[in-house]
Amino acid sequence: MGLVTFSNPEFKDKTVYAVAGSHTETILKLAKEHRVPVQFDCQDGECGSCLVRVTSIDGKDRMGGPLTEKEKNVLHELGKLTKEEVEQMLVDDLPSEWRLACQMIVRDEDLLVEF
Repeated sequence: MGLVTFSNPEFKDKTVYAVAGSHTETILKLAKEHRVPVQFDCQDGECGSCLVRVTSIDGKDRMGGPLTEKEKNVLHELGKLTKEEVEQMLVDDLPSEWRLACQMIVRDEDLLVEF
């Protein structure tokens, strides 16, 4: 089980427990369950409105799952990732700090999610 802290300058930070391993517990689903006002529209990884910055709270290397094809395309279109950065993430097996909340599955790690 990990702790996810949602942070936004317009709202008070909120830390919640996240059950890892369900393979369905996305950042967006967790935010909605705990009434965290993360912006979203399509909830399907197509629009990019749920863009968040995800970093490690404890300074450890992030585990994060791989980007979905939808995420790669949308993050590239939004100017958050270059094709070279996507290729390097595959080689290094490290996740991007920019994610779509509707696509990122929560893992067993403590995260800071800025929205």
